[in-house]
Amino acid sequence: MTKQLFAKLKVFHDSTAHPAAMNMAVDEALLESATIPIIRFYRWRSPSLSFGYFGKFSDVAVYAAERESVRRWTGGGIVLHGDDLTYSIVIPAADAAFNESSIVIYEKIHRALADALNEIGEHAVVAWGIEAGSIAVSKHATVSASGYNCFEKPVHADVMMAGRKIAGAAQRRTRRGLLQQGSIQGLSVDTHLAGKFAHALATDCTGSEIDEQIFGRARELTQQKYGTDSWLRMR
Repeated sequence: MTKQLFAKLKVFHDSTAHPAAMNMAVDEALLESATIPIIRFYRWRSPSLSFGYFGKFSDVAVYAAERESVRRWTGGGIVLHGDDLTYSIVIPAADAAFNESSIVIYEKIHRALADALNEIGEHAVVAWGIEAGSIAVSKHATVSASGYNCFEKPVHADVMMAGRKIAGAAQRRTRRGLLQQGSIQGLSVDTHLAGKFAHALATDCTGSEIDEQIFGRARELTQQKYGTDSWLRMR
């Protein structure tokens, strides 16, 4: 079992299926307000697509008629959502884990996920990347690349099963903290996986509900940012 990343973790199971823009906005609102690490599991109102902050809208325009599309604040490539288990992790700057490098945090989170998958009987491993030992190249692909389908191109520390990528993520680091947004795809997700994943990250996990203040701030961010055409088409 991988050493746990956090001493304490607040767990949100967001049972309401939100529009794509609102899901991104809730994650940013949590980053603004978190005082301890948070993991949020969430669903999508309809088949959706998210793409990284540095991505080009022209790369995803073909999907616009069939999927809600949203530009993430985090990096990475194109991710299709609907049947996946989607999560976000927020690490406030005051938490000890924030002092780790972004790639180390990415790898530790995915090792915890692999442990959880193995606990429910799957055979999951953590990939060592595009080039052996090339963390700089892998980190750039993980955090910043844009115009590709994330699940067609594994990078360093993605989660693999039977030679196929089933989990990837992207990050954003600010003075307030770090946000990692991730997706688990291509398998029948055990109903207990979310709980096992949370407990692989921290022994002390506390279930909670997202309060109306967070949702209120998220609605503002949706109107001002994630739900706007200018944000979607900025590149």
